[in-house]
Amino acid sequence: MEWDNVVQKSLFEQICKMGIYKSSSTNNAKSGELLEGMLGEYVGGKWKPKGSRLVTTLTCLQFAFAVYATFLLYYMSPAVDSSDETRLYMGDSDRKTMERLHHTTPYSEPLSEASTSLVALSEICEHEKIDFEQKKSNDMQMIKLKRELYDEVLQFQSKNTGIETLKQLMAMPSKWDLNNKPKITVILNHFKRKTLCSQLDTLLQQTLPFHHVWVLAFGSPNELLLRRIVQSYNDSRISFVGSNYDFKYYGRFQMALQTEADLVYILDDDMIPGKKMLQILSHVAGTEKYSNAVLGSIGRILPFRQKDFTFPSYRKFRSKEAGLYLPDPAYDILVEKLVQVDFLSSSWFFYQLQKYRNAGSFVLPVDPKDKETWGDSEHRLAYVSETTVIFKDIVQVRDDQWWRALSSGYVTQWAAMNPQKIDVLFYAHSIAEVKALAPLLEKFRTSVGKKAYIVVSGGHYCPCEEAAAALNWPLSVCKERRFKIFDLGIGALSGVSNSEVPVVQSVYASMKGLVKVHNPSVLIAVNDIDSDVRKALKMASETSKNESTFVLLPRASVPKVLWMADLRSTALPNWNKMRISINIITQNRVRSLMRLLKSLSNAYYLGDEIPISFNVDSKVDEATIKLLGTFEWPHGSKSVRRRIIQGGLIRAVSESWYPSSDDEFGLLLEDDIEVSPYYYLWIKYALLNYHYDPQVSFPELSSISLYTPRLVEVVKERPKWNATEFFQRIHPNTPYLHQLPCSWGAVFFPKHWREFYVYMNMRFTEDPKKNPVQIPKSRTNGWQASWKKFLIDMMYLRGYVSLYPNFPNQASFSTNHMEPGAHISAKDNSLKHDKSDFEVPLLADDFRNYLPNGKLPSASRLPSLNLFNQAVSLKGLKAAGAKLRMDVINCTALEIVTVHHDTGLPN
Repeated sequence: MEWDNVVQKSLFEQICKMGIYKSSSTNNAKSGELLEGMLGEYVGGKWKPKGSRLVTTLTCLQFAFAVYATFLLYYMSPAVDSSDETRLYMGDSDRKTMERLHHTTPYSEPLSEASTSLVALSEICEHEKIDFEQKKSNDMQMIKLKRELYDEVLQFQSKNTGIETLKQLMAMPSKWDLNNKPKITVILNHFKRKTLCSQLDTLLQQTLPFHHVWVLAFGSPNELLLRRIVQSYNDSRISFVGSNYDFKYYGRFQMALQTEADLVYILDDDMIPGKKMLQILSHVAGTEKYSNAVLGSIGRILPFRQKDFTFPSYRKFRSKEAGLYLPDPAYDILVEKLVQVDFLSSSWFFYQLQKYRNAGSFVLPVDPKDKETWGDSEHRLAYVSETTVIFKDIVQVRDDQWWRALSSGYVTQWAAMNPQKIDVLFYAHSIAEVKALAPLLEKFRTSVGKKAYIVVSGGHYCPCEEAAAALNWPLSVCKERRFKIFDLGIGALSGVSNSEVPVVQSVYASMKGLVKVHNPSVLIAVNDIDSDVRKALKMASETSKNESTFVLLPRASVPKVLWMADLRSTALPNWNKMRISINIITQNRVRSLMRLLKSLSNAYYLGDEIPISFNVDSKVDEATIKLLGTFEWPHGSKSVRRRIIQGGLIRAVSESWYPSSDDEFGLLLEDDIEVSPYYYLWIKYALLNYHYDPQVSFPELSSISLYTPRLVEVVKERPKWNATEFFQRIHPNTPYLHQLPCSWGAVFFPKHWREFYVYMNMRFTEDPKKNPVQIPKSRTNGWQASWKKFLIDMMYLRGYVSLYPNFPNQASFSTNHMEPGAHISAKDNSLKHDKSDFEVPLLADDFRNYLPNGKLPSASRLPSLNLFNQAVSLKGLKAAGAKLRMDVINCTALEIVTVHHDTGLPN
């Protein structure tokens, strides 16, 4: 069985009116420019529609491209005829082929005198001889398996799309009925079966009359006979179209573009519809629910995935997962309720409809007692005079075809019934991009519990076999039916025109389907990918139900973010959510500032946008001002703020940043700090692991330190302290939580910083002795010109902590060079500072190698210290602060201070 479909005329009509599918290069160029213009309307991640015409135009262009691709790919497929799949053809000679189609015999050709004499139908009509019974299986196991799968499909569809009986369908309101009859063009495609007379007879007896019948014979050995039959009917509504050139299966669809009817009904030469078929089809097509559907009488549901995660052949014996052929008389499966299928007869054409226009394919139900409601009233014709060219590899060819559809974005019934969830879908448009993404792909694929696949453009852009070789995978991955690498075959479109529109459209349509099927947490590509392809990928990522996050990584940074595979799937979608700003406090240490800026410029930023601001006091020197004016920052915006009146260090730091949202984090740096190239990776990894994972509740975490201290800062004697030695029994390099905030390079959280603003405003006094908060045995009680003292007080009272790194030799992501400034070498500072107590080495390689098990521990496994570097649980820290009862509002021992995070105000 091949074609038996009613296709809504609206799918073709607008294309014809717009003149999109023409053979002239001018029109092809114009259509390409039009689509490019529409893609150009995609600004800032959203469409800017220009009304319904834009939607209509895009739909038509998509359909035109689908048909064009159909012709183009034919010569790349085996020359096989098949009733269950299609071939794509027409390569470089598409214009010549179209000209052949336009030079076929006209519909109403003038007949010569010799041909005008009508021949009696009884003398010319031939009929197929059917002298055998319908094939029936006696394999009870196969019957059971087929029936089980069919019932599962119906059960799923009954909850999602609905499965109406014929009676229910005909009871639905429709714009088409016997009082408002649509114009229907019927296209009969013939090769050598002897069924034309039977088809025309039943069409002439339809309860709803047709408008036109076009009999097509392209390359048929029976063209002369078929022409004489049409002439013998002597009906002006019935026309013959013939050509010596064999247009295979696609000439009929090009002809469908030429009709002005409302509906098109395409029939293969083994289909004899019942007399009520046109009435049923037009009624269902006129309902609101199925106005965008493709209707037919025979369809196939493609194979399901097996337990070994492979997909079987559609002909696998005794396999429930092999899919369904509907209806299937051999297994007593009659379609009595509407069922959605993966394709109607020809997989590719209807795949294009679903892929580009979201049109579902449905097999109509029948009345078992009334064969006039059947679209295939004599199924045995499928086994008579088959037009299919059968050869030994036909099953393999068909399997390759449907797998190619599934692996390039076709949402099958299996995919709809079995929603997938993977961590990452990679996309590479070239072999170089495959190689760049390879380390991260391999890390994901070798991490327990992680799923990651890669999509390649295919063709000459990025052939699957070359991509597999670049990944050190066996070439067989490109042939086996298992999700691992998807080849979109986009390279086949090269040379069509100078426009990139076909490539972009194909990337978008295929990736939209793949994202919908596999639902990745993130979609990853390199950040220097072609801009149009990037746009298509972004649009595709936004079409998924949960909106997959589109991540663009610089090629050089890919090996540096292998920790990405250690994040939970729930954290990955928040990759782009955070916004980290760099806020530098400087005045007159220009050499120190230059060193800091150089280290910041050499860091890895993963393509993220990082704004930088400079906060200078009124006494800033000229050299610093010049440096700030000439410094270029390629990772985001740059701003400079200068005070009119000298404010001092407390105001300079505390007023250097204020969050604009709950996703903005502030990195505060004084100009004598220097950072490691890996500092930003540490911040992002920690935020995603401890703050942006919905499965982690960690409200006590208020900041992330870049620095590892070597002294116990709040004790008068300031004893030396080594975190690696202290945590030796747990893990020498475990990160840890500390109640002490860091002032030598730290990222502060927005909610806690708002609290700090309010707290400091309510607590600030010029005389530190008048500050009511006195932490027992803390040297900070006497600090005067320190913003950090107030932050320490708040964190102590409310049990907040900061995350600290801990690596060999106390190597850190920042270091303090202890250069003269507001504190160091100040006249009123009686303390002597040894630089070796403060300067620490900067991490110069991947820090993952030092972490416990190569990754950040879970939040519950992080050890915590109090202000005095003593091991205390988070619960113990909160209890100590509550016991002091010196928060900014009066409270009793039975009351708890809570804070409104949007305002920072306590309750």
